[in-house]
Amino acid sequence: MPEPPEPSSKAPVTTIRSRISPWLTPLVYPLGCWFVLPNYFRIDITGQENLPLEGPVILAPTHRSRWDALLIPYAAGRFVTGRDIRFMVTADEVKGLQGWMIQRLGGFPVNPRQPAIASLRFGVEVLHNREMMVIFPEGGIFRDHQVHPLKPGLARLALQAEGNQPGLGVKIVPIHLEYGQEFPTWGCPVKIAIGKPLEVNQYGQGNVKQRAQNLTQDLENSLRQLGGELSEGSADCVSVSAS
Repeated sequence: MPEPPEPSSKAPVTTIRSRISPWLTPLVYPLGCWFVLPNYFRIDITGQENLPLEGPVILAPTHRSRWDALLIPYAAGRFVTGRDIRFMVTADEVKGLQGWMIQRLGGFPVNPRQPAIASLRFGVEVLHNREMMVIFPEGGIFRDHQVHPLKPGLARLALQAEGNQPGLGVKIVPIHLEYGQEFPTWGCPVKIAIGKPLEVNQYGQGNVKQRAQNLTQDLENSLRQLGGELSEGSADCVSVSAS
């Protein structure tokens, strides 16, 4: 799942089709949240009190596995906040039956090789509609437990949405995911730490590029801090077990 790319003036005009299905979503969410995930993983979640219950929100998780796309709604979706979640996904994922389901569960496509302005506009529109959406700011899956340098697209999208509607109140929530295995299998422990939101309207000084850099750096620092706290917790568990 990509971070928002720089739109190309040469990209073809694209129509984004994405919605929250009123019948499919109520079927899929309970199946995943009550049966599949709790029985497949050993999940520990902290910081759910940091999740905004209203207003435009970008959830910004680290990306460690394709399971992330299921675990984020489990940790922050309708059974926790009462809110459905929109996802930015690569265009390659929106094909066939899988694509049909993704687009009806709130996912919308971006082609990172030939990005269209429509994709960025749709992301801004999601925030203007005061919805919650997920963007993975690292831009790809990394399995080494390190927070990798973040791409600037998330911050640019958030700043554009806030700039188009001053006072909108966009919030960015850092989320750190950590699996006990590089390639998660049945019974794998998963830790999800949710940090305090960053207020986009606090980044109003300087030119757009500098504001995006500052916001991106603060988000990266928050993710690193959450990762450090998870590591300390794991060390504490090891020493307690050994004693």
